Amino acid sequence: MDTDVMLGPVLRGHGHRLTRARQLVWETLRGAERHLTAHEIAAQVHAVDPGVNLASVYRSLTLFAELDLARESRLGADSAARWEPAHPDEHFHLVCTGCGEVSHHAGDLVEQVRAHLRDGHRFRADTVDLVVTGRCRRCAPRTTDAPPPRVHP
Repeated sequence: MDTDVMLGPVLRGHGHRLTRARQLVWETLRGAERHLTAHEIAAQVHAVDPGVNLASVYRSLTLFAELDLARESRLGADSAARWEPAHPDEHFHLVCTGCGEVSHHAGDLVEQVRAHLRDGHRFRADTVDLVVTGRCRRCAPRTTDAPPPRVHP
């Protein structure tokens, strides 16, 4: 999904109003450099407009997910729901178990999973959310990054 989407026309096209809360939640999601929890979104929105409460943020996020404007993922060990603007399934998430960083990577792996499910299991996947956990370059032990030291006799 294009994060520059004009929210008002999309909402009105589906019979919904563009409220201040929805606009602020969308701007927060669109401007985020990482995946955010609903509480993090609410804190940022509340800093701009203290009248927007957590329930309004949750309702906005739920609506955005229904309209395929936003995606909810459970990333990392804490299993907290994290939100981001919707993106094609071809992107998958790499989640660092050390620092919690989440990055997107595009590739054909998701299509391979779809084909495997379709051809091998006669299962049609509607959405694929591929999450890979491990250690990022900064958190991985140095011993795994470099070849083992050479031993001279």
